[in-house]
Amino acid sequence: MTSVQYRLAIGKKDERVDGPVAAAVVVTVALVDVVAPGFDPTVAYMQGKLKSTGSTGALLDLLRSGEAASALSRLASPA
Repeated sequence: MTSVQYRLAIGKKDERVDGPVAAAVVVTVALVDVVAPGFDPTVAYMQGKLKSTGSTGALLDLLRSGEAASALSRLASPA
């Protein structure tokens, strides 16, 4: 399984991070996009709002399985 790090950008130099530092795939999206009604990470990726580094195939698998949506929603939830 590919290691994944999720990053929610809140502001300049302010972000929430979940996952290992040396992850094979890093997914970054703005918090404001994740909490917007009807957020879909696949659509955000296609619109250029969700960025990633690493294997595109692994990212597409994460989007298809719903794992990315779950992880981003969990990270966006207030503590």
